[in-house]
Amino acid sequence: MATNKKKIFITQTLSPGARVLLKERDDVELIEFPNLISAKDFQTMLEQHAPVHGVALGATRFGEAELEASKDMKVVTRIGVGYDAVDVPALSRRKVPLMVAGSANSPSVAEAALFMMLTLAKRAQEMHACVRDGKWADRLGMLPFDLYGKTVLIVGFGRIGSRTAKRCLAMEMKVQVYDPFKPASEITAAGCEAVPSLEAALPRADFVTIHCPKNPETVGLFNAARIGRMKPKSYLINTARGGIVKEAALYDALVSGKLAGAGIDVFEVEPPPVSNALFALPNVIVAPHVAGVTVEAVQRMSEQTARNILSVLDGDPIRQNVINQDVLG
Repeated sequence: MATNKKKIFITQTLSPGARVLLKERDDVELIEFPNLISAKDFQTMLEQHAPVHGVALGATRFGEAELEASKDMKVVTRIGVGYDAVDVPALSRRKVPLMVAGSANSPSVAEAALFMMLTLAKRAQEMHACVRDGKWADRLGMLPFDLYGKTVLIVGFGRIGSRTAKRCLAMEMKVQVYDPFKPASEITAAGCEAVPSLEAALPRADFVTIHCPKNPETVGLFNAARIGRMKPKSYLINTARGGIVKEAALYDALVSGKLAGAGIDVFEVEPPPVSNALFALPNVIVAPHVAGVTVEAVQRMSEQTARNILSVLDGDPIRQNVINQDVLG
């Protein structure tokens, strides 16, 4: 028997609250898929259930082949804000909006960036080992230091970068911001110093924290040359996307003593091989790309994702969450 229900693919990571929002609709049918499904298996699933009208993506890639398999895709959403795994031009060619979760995970990523700064400044790993290993007498040879009065350079002043700035200001840090796409007036109104040149700002910053999107202009942004311009004994934090920092150049700077340490949540290859040379360094803290994946953020992102899908099905997309604005009438 024919049905008028719209088929929506949802990843297993979509929260219960978001599922309720979708299940309340009698015109929606939910089909679940694994978050780390292979491209081949995902295409097969889409073909088996076609036509598919919407999808809520976790880490799964989506592009031309998936659009073709879906047959009647109306909206593609990300349970998050990054979309480097989605072929945006392919969606635009078919007038399919790509939607993200807006500011839902920005507090979580901002907290993670500050956490990494504090963990490195307070030498948390070394202090823990000092007590655990019975080396109490060594404690005065590994003194921590304050964030108070230090200069932090925030690269990117969007939803996450601006929230990171607020937290750094609360720590009484001097906050500089590099973002060529934001007016200086917006940055100064937030209590920060706008810097027009990344190269000129790098030698002055005790911490550099990255919050820009990954795109052709930012891939390899922190290469050997730019890392080389950073202040001696400074720290680099990346909670944005892997590939913005060249890991080989970062390793060389850490081993040589040019940089004092780094906090890395994202990698050039994910998951990274356990043989990654950065993992063996004592002045590096790492996390498995979870800066924006707290209990609360998953709930917020999932519910926003559900609302994004329903807004398109209802003919009134939440415009500020659409990445490819060219598809909007």
